[in-house]
Amino acid sequence: MTTNQQADPLIGRLVDGRYRVRARIARGGMATVYVATDLRLERRIALKVMHAHLSDDSAFQSRFIQEARAAARLADPHVVNVFDQGQDGELAYLVMEYLPGITLRELLREQKRLTVPQTITIMDAVLAGLSAAHRAGIVHRDVKPENVLLAEDGRIKIGDFGLARATTANTATGQQLLGTIAYLAPELVTRGTADARSDIYALGIMLYEMLVGEQPYKGEQPMQIAFQHATESVPRPSVRNPGVPEQLDELVLWATEKSPDERPDDAQQMLERLREIERGLGIAPAVAAATASQRAQSDSADLTKVMPNTMVLPSSSEAPASETVDNATLLRRRSAKRRARGAFLLTLVLLLAMVAGGVGWWFGSGPGSLIAVPGVAGQTYDEAAAALTAEGFVPVRGEENSIDVARDVTIRTDPDEGARLDKGTEITVFVSVGPASHAVEALNGKTEQEARDYLADIEVNVAETPLILFSDAEAGRVINAFVTPRDGAEVYGCGDGCELLEDDSVELYVSAGAFPDVSGMSVDEATRTLADKQVTVSGEIDYRFSDDVAKDIVMGVQDRAEEGNRRPGDTVTLIVSKGPELFPVPDVKGMTRDEAAQEIRDAGFTPTWNGIWNAFPNDFTEVSGSDPGSGSQRAKGTEITLQIRSSAF
Repeated sequence: MTTNQQADPLIGRLVDGRYRVRARIARGGMATVYVATDLRLERRIALKVMHAHLSDDSAFQSRFIQEARAAARLADPHVVNVFDQGQDGELAYLVMEYLPGITLRELLREQKRLTVPQTITIMDAVLAGLSAAHRAGIVHRDVKPENVLLAEDGRIKIGDFGLARATTANTATGQQLLGTIAYLAPELVTRGTADARSDIYALGIMLYEMLVGEQPYKGEQPMQIAFQHATESVPRPSVRNPGVPEQLDELVLWATEKSPDERPDDAQQMLERLREIERGLGIAPAVAAATASQRAQSDSADLTKVMPNTMVLPSSSEAPASETVDNATLLRRRSAKRRARGAFLLTLVLLLAMVAGGVGWWFGSGPGSLIAVPGVAGQTYDEAAAALTAEGFVPVRGEENSIDVARDVTIRTDPDEGARLDKGTEITVFVSVGPASHAVEALNGKTEQEARDYLADIEVNVAETPLILFSDAEAGRVINAFVTPRDGAEVYGCGDGCELLEDDSVELYVSAGAFPDVSGMSVDEATRTLADKQVTVSGEIDYRFSDDVAKDIVMGVQDRAEEGNRRPGDTVTLIVSKGPELFPVPDVKGMTRDEAAQEIRDAGFTPTWNGIWNAFPNDFTEVSGSDPGSGSQRAKGTEITLQIRSSAF
């Protein structure tokens, strides 16, 4: 059986003596991202590790380090933080902020077209983060929905500065030129140069996509899309979605002008215009709307606010007068620009002729000839293998433990779905073999928190509330544990260690310390002592005779009605002494000395008399009485003095 660790040898590894790799969460062309634990600071982080085949490439190494430096220079709440960068043997890595959630791309796939309030909320945050980058002199160069993170707690951040460059170093070559073709500015296609305004163009395309539900340019091959970026104007979003206000139409057109000089100078200028639009439409970004004092309590709700569907938008006719002036200005600028477009198109034709030579390479042996790996998750291995074979790949079976995917069902492929590869490439199809089995060490003797942490690390569910019992063990220590298998099998003990599966459930039994000993106390004192341990004393008292315990002193508590240890919340009955039991002194008057003595002994008392009468034969003795007298109530063992006289007189 192949485990997660065998499928990806980095899972479980301790990187640089500090970062324990837990699971893989993303894979890109340059690096793979894992969720890991920073053992030094005890927090979850995202660990971005450069692919092994790139680790010897100085250009990629430099780009990797550039990402760390670029992001680390930005102290902004809308930029993913980079904490560390280093090298561990052959591994080059970045340590980044871990943000559980989804990307904007995933939200678009699920919802396709976003509402205007959703779009404004996301754009406001992205522009704020990108403004910080532009102020720092950094061009992102790869703005796209995949790099916009929507955290579960409502935060919106832009990340992945892997292609970032200083604004003064604006020349791009090779793969750097390509970035992501759907968001590529015309100047990158025609001149291979980029600055902050190239990021603005990508933002304009992304804004269009959020409002319309699809990108403005389509094509079967990347070069077709690049040609449209260089030669066509982005249409108004309202053509495809009549619900888009005119102000947002104009913002898209402004951001996607063919000439960089006609766009906003940087993200800050575009953000200022967006916020004018927000005020005009009466829409405030959901996350930004929270006050500083509310933010800690409302972050989770803010994520929901990013998705409103019922907000009523004012029509374009309701926009303030200043909006009309701004829109007219933009239109005049566009008219002037069109007059100069003829010269631009002539230059473009010449450049495209140069590009044409590369098209053959692109479609013949370059990236255009590659085939995307189909999605096969959820299929049987045979179904997945058939789908991959049909595309020209060579399927190889792999196995992986999984809590969520049923046994014998495909989990994923490596390389991932969507990766573009040559025909004949081997694709590993990972099939679920169910949850992993773990040999659990003894839980008894651990503190409750130690046991919880240990079980959580092996993906085992722990009951939220333990069973608390009095025992000889120190308070807070585990004294037993019971496993409820995920498949509904019979419950079994695990206090001294056991074998279990991930996603099984465990109930911990935890010691409350020793049950208080109330023997020798008064009833009131015993009641208070037990109450301090959350034990209730019943109104009834079990009184018993005792030769050893004084009257009205507690002797103990009655045994528990059910089997098992006592526990806080129990009700107990006190056993209280009535003192020794009393018996009547027998009447021995008229008996001989020895007869009376035996009668006293038989009654449980101790006979005694004046020793002078021992010199007399028994038959010459007669008991005339006793002290205490006959009928008196005394405890057994009490001395009874016989009063004797001679029977001869």
